[in-house]
Amino acid sequence: MASIVEPVARTSHAPPFRLAMLGMVDGNGHPYSWSAMFNGYDPQAMADCPYPAIPAYLAKEPPGSFGIANASVTHVWTDDPSDAPKVAAAARIPNVVRSPKEVIGQVDAVIVATDKGHEHVDRCRPFVEAGLPMFVDKPLVDNEPDLRTFVRWVRAGGRIMSSSCMRYCKEFAPYRLSTHNLGALRLASITTCKSWERYGIHAMEGVYSIIGPGFETVRNIGTRDRNIIHLKHRCGADVIVAATDDMYGGFGCLQLIGTAGHAEAAFSDTFYSFRSQLAAFVENLTTGNAPFPFEQTVELMKIIIAGIVSRNESGREIALGEIVAE
Repeated sequence: MASIVEPVARTSHAPPFRLAMLGMVDGNGHPYSWSAMFNGYDPQAMADCPYPAIPAYLAKEPPGSFGIANASVTHVWTDDPSDAPKVAAAARIPNVVRSPKEVIGQVDAVIVATDKGHEHVDRCRPFVEAGLPMFVDKPLVDNEPDLRTFVRWVRAGGRIMSSSCMRYCKEFAPYRLSTHNLGALRLASITTCKSWERYGIHAMEGVYSIIGPGFETVRNIGTRDRNIIHLKHRCGADVIVAATDDMYGGFGCLQLIGTAGHAEAAFSDTFYSFRSQLAAFVENLTTGNAPFPFEQTVELMKIIIAGIVSRNESGREIALGEIVAE
């Protein structure tokens, strides 16, 4: 019988938060991995996870890596009802619910663990209306009407956080702190696999956390399977993103070139980035302070939407101001 990987006990004055892990869509195994980061996991049950990379990277971590202070996943729901008991067994989640709305009144916050932006308004609405804080997997949206809905919710007091784990990846950390040694940035490039709609935000948030707000235009000269995006930033830098469907060998390859130097980095530690992102959400629940302004998420979603519009309009350069968020 495989042993249980237990989360390490931690102490804090904040109350423990009960979290619901909701939703699972094709190509995305976050309910398995994210829940394990909170709860620990059963290696034998986790071996049946349909995404082999997840048990592989979880197994590399020492027991002390598991557990996020003051929070655990207590409820799970998946789109396919047959998946939820498997996730619960693997990540030691005590409650499987038949409907996502069942968690209202039973949990303190909700994680929507799906990465199809056009679904998020419908998935989130019951919990926003119930006043529950939420973490929503990237991208928050992929169209203007839904972006306007989330902006209204946040302005009305909704506590909604959404980000890519690339905001937290340790390989890019030195450049989030400073690019002074590179001089004035003139070019940044980054690559990702899968679609611009679902994975473009990984590339963009990796760069955005370094270069900051101030993107002005977006042009996508590619296709749905091979997106090539050129962005202009007010600092004078050009940013190039390549999002190619089957380019799994190129996820998170970053290059920065300035007037005085250049640097390269490549994303590699999935566990660290995901866990740091989830810990930031729990810190938000604990303190009420967002780890970054929601306006940054709005700008990033405008970029994702502009990239779609540009591709659909044969590569027309889209000014970010054309994307209306309110």
